[in-house]
Amino acid sequence: MFSIDIECGQADREIAIAELWEAGCTGVIERDDSIRVFFDDDARQPDLLARFGGDAQPADTRDWVAFAREHLKPMPIGERIFVIPEWCDDPTPPGRFRITINAGLAFGTGAHETTRLCLEALERHVKPGMTVIDIGTGSGILCEAALKLGAGRALAGDTDPDAVAVAKENFARAGVEVAVFTGSADAVATQTADLVVANISPAWIAELAHDWVRILKPGGVGILSGFEAADVAGVSAAIGKAGGRVRGVFGDGEWRMIEIERRLPEE
Repeated sequence: MFSIDIECGQADREIAIAELWEAGCTGVIERDDSIRVFFDDDARQPDLLARFGGDAQPADTRDWVAFAREHLKPMPIGERIFVIPEWCDDPTPPGRFRITINAGLAFGTGAHETTRLCLEALERHVKPGMTVIDIGTGSGILCEAALKLGAGRALAGDTDPDAVAVAKENFARAGVEVAVFTGSADAVATQTADLVVANISPAWIAELAHDWVRILKPGGVGILSGFEAADVAGVSAAIGKAGGRVRGVFGDGEWRMIEIERRLPEE
């Protein structure tokens, strides 16, 4: 495991962090004028330094764990979800189910605004027996929530083999059965999902617009996030060109999530 210190001002920080998560980082510590980013695979260090620059050093995992313990707190989300770090023993509030997370996981602790937006959307839309597909699953938190909300079947995909391994471990620990695969939306059969959810970068949301629409069953809903307010117009345009329609835009601070559906043939 190693970390990279990257000079990064506030203006460019959100985009940089999104790109680093996409590149497979397992943790980010923000400072005034820089960020410290953690990666697990030492063999990737030369390529990552060439891409992002910065100074690399063997990771002191105490930095990340201490940061997580300081900043990750129990989080009631929506009306039914309770996300809690593994080191906390707070009781689950009445009427909520528990999702346990820990430091060092792939992207998806519930603390980021886009993850919360997706969890809230799942709570609104999941109905018993639904098939939910999560692309770019990271830690797997969205699939776990979908099943605990009553979905009948969940599939989770990620192009990063390390994230796939983490998700499998988390699903086993949580006692939920999820079909996990290494790959992206193009690996999913047409009209498979009642709900498809993706919390990734705006570039990939737009690039895969055709697949989001293709994967949905008639009447299905896509829950797409990982971008800021300025990205909504571009992402929405890509969805429209692919035969979809944006049915709602939801926000938390500067971050956004859109809900999409297939356009009817006569539209």
